Amino acid sequence: MTSKAKTVSQKQFIPLALIALAALLAVPPAHSTTLIRMSVAQMTLAAHLVIRARCLSNSTSWDAGEIWTFTSFAVEETWKGARNANSDPYISVRLLGGTTGTLTSTVSGIPRFVAGEEVVLFLEPTARGDFSIVSWVQGTFRLRRDPRTNRQVAIQDTAAFDTFEPATRQFQSTGLRNIPVEDLHSLVSAALSASANRAQGTK
Repeated sequence: MTSKAKTVSQKQFIPLALIALAALLAVPPAHSTTLIRMSVAQMTLAAHLVIRARCLSNSTSWDAGEIWTFTSFAVEETWKGARNANSDPYISVRLLGGTTGTLTSTVSGIPRFVAGEEVVLFLEPTARGDFSIVSWVQGTFRLRRDPRTNRQVAIQDTAAFDTFEPATRQFQSTGLRNIPVEDLHSLVSAALSASANRAQGTK
């Protein structure tokens, strides 16, 4: 009797286990992100393009089995690099995640943008002919007007996101806050000059 009861219990358990497994597989995976802290100089050298731009619009679509968000920007200033041969004032940035229909894919560390906002972005080209952002939130600076000084300042997205510092082996929110835009531009220019001088010295 006992043996028979166990057999029935196991037969009932197997379909339930399969249903639970199928349900887990049907849920999009949650993406966690660890970003190694990078200085402005490091991001400048890693970037193909550094721009000051205004967000125009967002759209989402599937590509290679993933949901992507595509953001269109109007370039206001180019601090490093060339956009393309025609110097098109508009560029597209693709970032993983977004919402399509009833499905939402969320990845921590990925910035999202609102039409009309001004930003400074450190960009790298993708194989698709558009751009991604160096170290995602770390390579993203939001611009705003300081009401006290009326100066435009930049706030790095990692001011509110922990990055990993290898030297201390700790996670900290160390992003730049309220740095005047001209000072951020100077940091980028200094990194480019130092890189050029090093290259000149090796010749």
